[in-house]
Amino acid sequence: MKQLLRLPSFYLSMPLLVACGLTLLTYDLPTDYLEGLLLLAAVAMAILAFDVFAGVRLPRSEAFLARDYAGTRDALVALVFAALIVAFCALDLLLFPVPLFASPSSYANMEGGRDHIRHVSDMCWVLPPIGLLCTRNRWLRATLVLIGFVFPVLVIDRNRIFAALFSVALVMLLRRPEAKPFPWKRVLALALAGTVVFSVLGILRSGTLDYVTLPFSDMYRDAPQGVKWLLLYASAGPYNFAAILAKQYSDTHFLINQLVPMAGSIVTAGTGIPLDAPNINVGTEFFPFLMALGPAGAVASMVALYLMLLWSVRRVQPTVPLFGLLIFLRVSYTAAMAPFAPQAFTWTSFGFIALCLLLQLVAALLPDRRRAAATSFDHAVPAGAGASPTTHP
Repeated sequence: MKQLLRLPSFYLSMPLLVACGLTLLTYDLPTDYLEGLLLLAAVAMAILAFDVFAGVRLPRSEAFLARDYAGTRDALVALVFAALIVAFCALDLLLFPVPLFASPSSYANMEGGRDHIRHVSDMCWVLPPIGLLCTRNRWLRATLVLIGFVFPVLVIDRNRIFAALFSVALVMLLRRPEAKPFPWKRVLALALAGTVVFSVLGILRSGTLDYVTLPFSDMYRDAPQGVKWLLLYASAGPYNFAAILAKQYSDTHFLINQLVPMAGSIVTAGTGIPLDAPNINVGTEFFPFLMALGPAGAVASMVALYLMLLWSVRRVQPTVPLFGLLIFLRVSYTAAMAPFAPQAFTWTSFGFIALCLLLQLVAALLPDRRRAAATSFDHAVPAGAGASPTTHP
């Protein structure tokens, strides 16, 4: 398992293959829908096979363990960044109704300027990894981790909950010594916590799933309500991707709106897209490319996402710089969530990457106290001091 974590394609191909498998189990699919699933699965396996021989890997755990970020320039800049995010989280809760308590169905209401605040508070998922990596103060660490998990619950943002859990789990695994066994219990505990929170928030936000009219399988119909939410969340993207491919529907507006700032709305709900269930409107990361450019465009976007993963891994090599690690956490998460909805090829994602590169530059321009202290120590110690005495006959 540890070797798989070092493989860039693992974060893209495995989630896609799992999602395709769950889609087969969740629905009684029309025959012509199978082409879309086969396309996703085939490209995922091809990328995985290529990556095995490509040779690009994340550094070994020793490289992650060797880095102590606390007290460094990078950690200082990251903590200031975290403080800014916390401030915007507070503004989000103070200036607007809290969806969890006010009206769970209003979680997507961004009127009154809330959308501008949410652009920053949405980065709350980065607080737990910054807390774990950048400070030795237990109270500060616990506070950042707590805010990173609690804020998404309050605003019913299940995506940010998953992002925070994913980041914490990945940091924990990558910084675990090779000699120690894989921490299955901790990983399963995090997965269980995310599953429970996701299911409960789904029920609070949207109620039961009786209103969803899709060709569900008997296995899905017999499953508990919470499990149904998970199955629907994991399988709706590949299902809609396959449906639109089978219907050969074409529309370039959504891709243009996604890639060009201020070009228009990227919301697929209530549009002319011929979805089988209009209220289930996600379609994988590659859905807009499929509608705009056909199957070739979808395949090209999958390859492009894999190349982004390779680039993010390069940012971590060889010494695991802090902001390079944050970039990798972001890109690997968007790849893992590719079966659900567009997150990688968005200006929000590009903006976070650009911000990390900028913060890395800012940190490099700050005076290095560690190096200055080491230099002062070298000058303070006389030459030969501390050398072992020799005895002459």
